[in-house]
Amino acid sequence: MDFVGALITIAALLVLTIGIGFVMRRLESRPRRHIPHEVVEPHRLGAEALGDAATLLQFSTEMCARCPGVHRTLASLAAEHDGVRHLDIDVTDRPDIARHFHVMQTPTTLILDRHGAVQTRFGGAPSRHVVDLELRRLTGTPERV
Repeated sequence: MDFVGALITIAALLVLTIGIGFVMRRLESRPRRHIPHEVVEPHRLGAEALGDAATLLQFSTEMCARCPGVHRTLASLAAEHDGVRHLDIDVTDRPDIARHFHVMQTPTTLILDRHGAVQTRFGGAPSRHVVDLELRRLTGTPERV
């Protein structure tokens, strides 16, 4: 292979890698609703109960740089909505839970309805506004103007 051919190959691989990275970045932190609905039992998570209206289930690790900010955001949203509870699971301590919910990155957030069924999944740091909209959809609370 000559020098020019090698440069073209490297340039093509670089463009492909950047394209894949761009697509993955755009998909991160977006809500996914078309997920198999599974009912989550609170005792399996080490919790006494789930929220009366909804539960924000966050998966994080100590080494995650974005997890503390997501924790503050989710805790704040849970405090703003009646009947919403925030649970934070450290997947380092509970790899069984991480495996069960297919957690491949932290933070990962699941929004559970009042019955414990998984309704929405976020990979990465979700937007406060989008989580608020999802909670309002689940709880039937009208959107603020």
